[in-house]
Amino acid sequence: MGGPVLALDVAAAVLRIDYPRLLPISRYDLVPEDLGFAGADLADMDNGTTGSFLGHTYATTKVAVPPDQADAALDQLLADGIRLIVVMADSRDLLRLTDRAAEAGALVLNASAPDVALRSQNCRATLLHIAPSNLMLADAVAQFSVWKRWDEWFLISGSNYEDTSLAEAYRRAARKFGIKITEERLFADTGGSRRTDSGHVLVQRQLPAFTQGAKRHDVLIAADGTDYFARYLPYHLSTPRPVMGSAGLRPVTFHAAHEAWGTTQYQTRFEELTGRYARAEDYNVWLALRVVGEAVTRASTTDAMAIRDYALSDAFELAAFKGQKVTFRNWNGQMRQPILLYDGMITVSVSPQEGFLHQFSPLDTLGLDRPESECSAFN
Repeated sequence: MGGPVLALDVAAAVLRIDYPRLLPISRYDLVPEDLGFAGADLADMDNGTTGSFLGHTYATTKVAVPPDQADAALDQLLADGIRLIVVMADSRDLLRLTDRAAEAGALVLNASAPDVALRSQNCRATLLHIAPSNLMLADAVAQFSVWKRWDEWFLISGSNYEDTSLAEAYRRAARKFGIKITEERLFADTGGSRRTDSGHVLVQRQLPAFTQGAKRHDVLIAADGTDYFARYLPYHLSTPRPVMGSAGLRPVTFHAAHEAWGTTQYQTRFEELTGRYARAEDYNVWLALRVVGEAVTRASTTDAMAIRDYALSDAFELAAFKGQKVTFRNWNGQMRQPILLYDGMITVSVSPQEGFLHQFSPLDTLGLDRPESECSAFN
């Protein structure tokens, strides 16, 4: 006979910072009001299914604020006794909020920030990364490119910080997998609206001229972390080539057409709950809270640091509709997970690609491996 069932009330939160942004290029990319929060609702339902047998209840507080109210919102969550907090924010705000939360003994789960430095020199022992890094995404593209023998790249990057960070990840991926970048060009962000009545006319004239005369390449890689030019690249190049990266074939954690490995049941439940399709941000938040649920179930605790320790242990694994269990890198807090390559309609491929081997896990061929990370917070 086992011991008595321990009733636990699991309080978590999702803190989303809403930054001022221009409208996206495509109406398909308009941000729903419940972005991320919908994933939290589904996670509470899923965690509650198992929890009901164990006497565990799950309740997630959802807060969306502009950047200048983020600290106050976090302070209120901490004052309410919440110590498990999923954050959707950029890297600078995420780091500040993580340090603030750590003072109260809280665990933060990063659902959106892709900066490589967060998994290296700027890592934190109380910060786990559900969202993949830019380098994981770039490596996923590079592996597919190598598999296709498209080993010469033309790299076009934007001028904003998010764009240049992403471009550097693609340079590192190219070096890592022996790909030659034959030419680079910068597409400057001059501001203004991204959607106008004459937008496609201007792009149809500008992009062929902008890409004219490029050195020989097999594929064009777009590094557009702020969504202001990459979507226009396919079919508008001077030399017809496949586009990968921020347009064309894109590396994503999740998309609404993904059906493999039982994902259809996830999609169906999400759509019934929300009346819309799931987005990567929804999935990341769902996955973050499922990490919490799995740790609570297995370790029978609601203590934030005990949950962190279990998630980083060899005992932790979680089914995530990716074809294999996901785990964490215990040296920098990054979740290992496959990356889907998505063309806007279907999953074209999944990285890591066949044949890319690693002494511990093929998933560690994506992003920073242990020797490459400068993170020492987990030592």
